[in-house]
Amino acid sequence: MKKVTIVGVGGQMGQWFAKYFIENGDEVTGFDSEKKVSNKNIKQSDSLVGAILTADYVVLCTPTRRTPEVIRLIAKEMKRGTHLIEISSEKSKVVSALSKMPTKVNPICIHPMFGPGVKSIKNQNIISVPIRDAKKELATAKSLFEGANFVTIDAVEHDKKIAVILGLTHLMNLVFANIISKDEKIQLTDKMSGTTFRVQKTLSESIMTESPELIETIIANPEIRRVAEELWKDIGRLLTAVQESKTEEVVNYIKECQERLQKTTDIEESYKRLSKMVKAVEK
Repeated sequence: MKKVTIVGVGGQMGQWFAKYFIENGDEVTGFDSEKKVSNKNIKQSDSLVGAILTADYVVLCTPTRRTPEVIRLIAKEMKRGTHLIEISSEKSKVVSALSKMPTKVNPICIHPMFGPGVKSIKNQNIISVPIRDAKKELATAKSLFEGANFVTIDAVEHDKKIAVILGLTHLMNLVFANIISKDEKIQLTDKMSGTTFRVQKTLSESIMTESPELIETIIANPEIRRVAEELWKDIGRLLTAVQESKTEEVVNYIKECQERLQKTTDIEESYKRLSKMVKAVEK
């Protein structure tokens, strides 16, 4: 039986990891400076340092901006051979803090690509970011989260990819959700809507269940600026072309996009999957 401490146990992911390790038969201690969790299976700790002193594994489910500071506070207090597991969505500053930890503590830098609503770890994607010994760290992560799919990537590339995977999707859906939230006749809009709108609305609404602090962190990724500026520029370009009746320019933009997508994706198959998704949701 492993002794696992969850720092930030009151948050959604903190609760998910606590439940995961409890179901694995591990002893779980929880600490959270803001939220208390009433779960009799979690040993509550009133102090951060007290929570980590005897742990074999410490999992940080703390806000990304505070994580480097928490690492600095606890690493020197952790017992020799302990693993410090960090799960934040932006890695550059966190990796720097993990790299400076005492050698007695083993860093595990991962990014779970799933939310707290997931029932099973099986086939879920987890990104592993190497700190000292990529092979050893990945082996430990795989042993802790058996059945997950792992991708190893360095911190710089991670943040670039996450700018698109999370940053761009959150940015677009946040603005979409903001617009539809102001629709005073949303029930009529829903009655009139087709597949595309229903899927987009469901996606944007589900993203809005995340905490404002997490969404802000995701769209604050410095790497998002490049893709966000391209989004902004292309929207402006397309709207101008439409207003100026430059039909050919818009059609060519669409065709070029379709051609690039078809090199790596079967877009007809994607449409079939969309239809299946809608049917599944509306059952």
